[in-house]
Amino acid sequence: MSLRELEPKDVHEAIRAGSAVIIDVREPREYATERLHGASLYPLSTFDPRALPIDKTRDVILHCGSGKRSVDALKRCEKAGVPITAHVKGGLMAWKAAGLPTVAIDPATGRVIDPQKA
Repeated sequence: MSLRELEPKDVHEAIRAGSAVIIDVREPREYATERLHGASLYPLSTFDPRALPIDKTRDVILHCGSGKRSVDALKRCEKAGVPITAHVKGGLMAWKAAGLPTVAIDPATGRVIDPQKA
């Protein structure tokens, strides 16, 4: 497998340009607390590579919290013959360190915080 580790800023640009689909492989509670804008959830605990949205016009990119689970998911894709090979290097931690926006829940109020909708 030719694993592609993509920098968060490059993935953000691809998502904004409409040339990428982002798949979150974290668990539902993690996703509900904070996620990338537009990410679809396919938790690693129930991950089936054949269920992923293969899009011939856009790159399908996986991400998790740190990059470990997304690499595991990519290995599962390879084993299943699913042509998805890219993930966000460093995951959500690297995304946030790069100063990129996320959708989050304010724990005090339960309000959704989405800077792209502000």
